Amino acid sequence: MKMPNLLPSALIGAVASARSMTPMATIAAARLVHRDTPGNLFLLDRPLFKYGALAMGAGELAGDKMKSAPDRTVFLGLLARVMSAGIAGAALAPKGREGEGAAVAVATAVPLAYLTLAGRKQAMARMGQTKSGLIEDALVIAAGAAVVALATRRDRD
Repeated sequence: MKMPNLLPSALIGAVASARSMTPMATIAAARLVHRDTPGNLFLLDRPLFKYGALAMGAGELAGDKMKSAPDRTVFLGLLARVMSAGIAGAALAPKGREGEGAAVAVATAVPLAYLTLAGRKQAMARMGQTKSGLIEDALVIAAGAAVVALATRRDRD
């Protein structure tokens, strides 16, 4: 199934709103299994960035459960979302429209970060930080994997 135009970029921006490193980690994982992105992917094809994105994605999942974890809407949290959504949004955009894909992903990620934070706080009040975080992790990872799987194709190698 092929997604139209910039929809994958918008959807990966939504993923970034909840977990800033998941978009890059899912694309890095896709590249490891020889999936090709429609847009140019210049950073995540370098081993340092590819494996770094995977490590940062895993680290974020663990760090989110800590009591000292800052809200996703603090400056550095939003900056991480802008960078990750921009890179992933560009990679999932049609070739030649990478800039638009990055802009759409960022424009989706930043405002949704406030909405996903509000939802997480409600869930935390009901079931606690760890349980709500694990549920959010599962939903976000599944969404990120689905978007990337639908928006990429097998390498022709």
